[in-house]
Amino acid sequence: MTSELTTMVGAPEQVEPSSVGHKFARLVELRRAGLRVPDLFCLPATAFDAASRLALADLPAPPRPGAEPEQVAAWCSRAAQALRDLRMPAEWAEEVWAAFDEQFGPTALVAVRACAVPARRPEDGAAPAGEQPADDGEDGRDDPFAGLSDSFLYVPRDLVPDRIIRCWASAFSDRGVRYRMWRGLCPTKTRIAVGIQRMVPGTRSFVAFSRDPRPGGREAVVAAAYGIGEGVVQEKADIDHFFVADGRVTARTVQKRRMVGPVADGTELAVVAVPAELTDAPVLTEAQAIEVAELAGRVERFYGCPQDIEGTITDDGLVHLVQARPVSTATGGTGERRYWSNHNITESYPGVSTVLTYSQAQEFYRRAFGDLYHRMGVPRRRFEATRHRLEQLVGFLDGRIYYRLDAWHALHAQMPLFELVRSEWENSMGVVGPARDQPRWSRRRAWAALPGVLLRALRHPAQVRAFLRWWDGVLADADTLDGRSPEQLIDFYRRLWSAVSARWGVTLTNSMYGLLIVTALRQLLDRWAGGDRRLLVGLLVGGRENRSLQAVRASIRLAELVAEVPELRDALLHDGPERSPDERVWRDLTAGRYGEPLATAATAYVRRFGDRALHDLKLEEPTPRQRPWTVLEVIRPYLGQGLTEAGNRADERRAALLARQELARVVPARHRRLVLRTLAAALRASARMREDTRFCRTQLYGLSREVTWRLGAELVRTGRLADRTDICHLTVAEVLGSFDGTLPGSDLRGLVALRRAEHELYGRLAAKQPLLATEPDRPLALALADAVPIGDGTVPSGTGHLQGLGSSGGRVRAPARLVLTPDVTAESCRGAILVARETDPGWLSLMLVAKGLIVERGTLLSHTAITGRLLGIPTIVAVPEATARIPDGAVIDMDASAGTVHILEEPAR
Repeated sequence: MTSELTTMVGAPEQVEPSSVGHKFARLVELRRAGLRVPDLFCLPATAFDAASRLALADLPAPPRPGAEPEQVAAWCSRAAQALRDLRMPAEWAEEVWAAFDEQFGPTALVAVRACAVPARRPEDGAAPAGEQPADDGEDGRDDPFAGLSDSFLYVPRDLVPDRIIRCWASAFSDRGVRYRMWRGLCPTKTRIAVGIQRMVPGTRSFVAFSRDPRPGGREAVVAAAYGIGEGVVQEKADIDHFFVADGRVTARTVQKRRMVGPVADGTELAVVAVPAELTDAPVLTEAQAIEVAELAGRVERFYGCPQDIEGTITDDGLVHLVQARPVSTATGGTGERRYWSNHNITESYPGVSTVLTYSQAQEFYRRAFGDLYHRMGVPRRRFEATRHRLEQLVGFLDGRIYYRLDAWHALHAQMPLFELVRSEWENSMGVVGPARDQPRWSRRRAWAALPGVLLRALRHPAQVRAFLRWWDGVLADADTLDGRSPEQLIDFYRRLWSAVSARWGVTLTNSMYGLLIVTALRQLLDRWAGGDRRLLVGLLVGGRENRSLQAVRASIRLAELVAEVPELRDALLHDGPERSPDERVWRDLTAGRYGEPLATAATAYVRRFGDRALHDLKLEEPTPRQRPWTVLEVIRPYLGQGLTEAGNRADERRAALLARQELARVVPARHRRLVLRTLAAALRASARMREDTRFCRTQLYGLSREVTWRLGAELVRTGRLADRTDICHLTVAEVLGSFDGTLPGSDLRGLVALRRAEHELYGRLAAKQPLLATEPDRPLALALADAVPIGDGTVPSGTGHLQGLGSSGGRVRAPARLVLTPDVTAESCRGAILVARETDPGWLSLMLVAKGLIVERGTLLSHTAITGRLLGIPTIVAVPEATARIPDGAVIDMDASAGTVHILEEPAR
């Protein structure tokens, strides 16, 4: 029995919530972290189990799941009385007193507190490995259960056993039973741990929130009163409030007449009068309010989420922490601002999009990320609790597609691995400042899950190969879309996207593994190479060819074939008013006028790569699949430049060789170079798989475009739409519903007219900042009007120098070419440095004729960075305000190794 009863502070099991509850586990963790926490020891839940076996032996078995609430409440009432009537066995009491004497000394006064430990719903049975219990217990992350268990203060040594029994009995208190039944939890399964903690003779007490829990609040809030903390918690004392932000204090004080303190022999509490000399003075000085707020902030940083702490201040001015729990908020949200980012999603959906594109994007994120969490080992029960968040991953803000960051954080946080890559992920998403202040899991949980993640990662390359084989089969089936009826097209679409729900997650797990690798590689380079990030860029050059690069090199080969036909070459390069339209030239080319081999090559190019174009994830934008003659616009710059596939491959090999030589110079130790090369090879493989599957995503959207455009043509034929492009102002569900009878209403033309007007309005509005904050609990249309940019959006001083993240080495000096819209031709970018907010895979034709790339967004693993390295083009990403600070036509010098840009000469006005 002895081994069941007490767990002394310092024992490893002390910090396990499943044994002693979150309340005491946190106190031990914070004490070990160096915070001033009064010493304590605990009786784990197993002691409660032993007591229950004695006290409840004569009670009938508890009601089964599904019993009437009255039956459950009646049984719990009898159980509580049976525990209160229990006399603690002498050997137990002796063990408690021995621990008391060793920890505090026989004359000490202590606090005896109960804490419900994590339990689970009885109908759940055993939880799968790694799954969090349905009931996280008192002071748990998702439900603090505050105030449901009993506490006793100023308890002398001889009364400790009795107070322990009363704490055990509070397992079945009326308030606790009613709360658990309201939560859908089984109150008969409650278990209690008890903590015995030294009482600190404080003269002032406080409760502090590290963040104001009210909507939009950011500062710390401190509530303080004279006397002990029960006066603050139970609102029995007159309380001063202090709001602390950025080292400044705003106080709201009252006249203090009441406080709670010990009376009589020092073991009883009562409301007593505040000494007259203290009634008008603030309970805390400004310095003390700041100190308490900083303590709350330290606890928040330790646990990674806003905290509610309690403490006391002794006459010597020392601040003691006696309790900490996650901030309790109203069900349904944090009450804090909602954050939105389009930092890198504009790579896929730049500018204003139509509702057709948005609805397809929403469908993609919902289905693909649902599969991702399954593949990353998120337990089904935990995922189901947040499934609704999949619908919120992307939002439509004034016609532009944004990520909703609280949904991303809530879903990604289910993956234990996420805490190890959170910083890299937030950097890639453009998450800065207060938008990063999201609840966090313990990194210990992440490290504990890492072996399982690595085992899954070993299977990942084979899973990607299987995915690519499946996808190629889908494309083969799609070759027969011609001649299918609307019903057959809809059936094809539904089957396709149903498969996305079960298969596409493998393309996203790659990103998580890639973030893990780049995090490790960065840390090792910091340690072994002095943090030289240019070396990291060089190590990522090379590797096997991916499908995106195959598309580029296929267009180069096609240009080489065209160059061998002088008549055709001259026709494409002719720049006079009598130049034949590209549509006519393409018709002649594919009809065999310039030879069957060229006609075959051109047709094959469109069949395989016809979905790749500028902004090819926007379903309103046509691709070569719909307008094949636009391929000529892609290859025209190559003809004038004399670009060859062999030369492109040679440039890549040369850059990879230089990177290996630089690695040998900077990191002389051979074993370290081996580790770095191995990680770099894994990262290159991850980047290749990312680009392969991104190309598949382009083709997935290409099939959706083909289906919806064909259905649009059928709606025009039947008179329901005026033009095939009107389909872009309907959602995918509305398009399909107009055929299968699930569309509410029938006036498609009226709906299109309304949406077109909105789309045109959005196009006239100035683009919002990449990172926004909106107020919760307001309709988005209203909240968006008052959206707060994170960063003021102004152009910093010293506009002649810009700094970004070098992602493909090299230095070049050339005129800047601002690319802000999708109608820029490749010819206009020849010999220039492209400056853009972001790029998408369809920009490859522009990149190949440019001398360099500068974009405002992106990371080392973004499409721009990967493509720049593969093509050997100097590239800098994450350059803030680049499009505002670099004038079109200005001569600039960019050092892509250092990530610096200098404006040398302004354009002539």
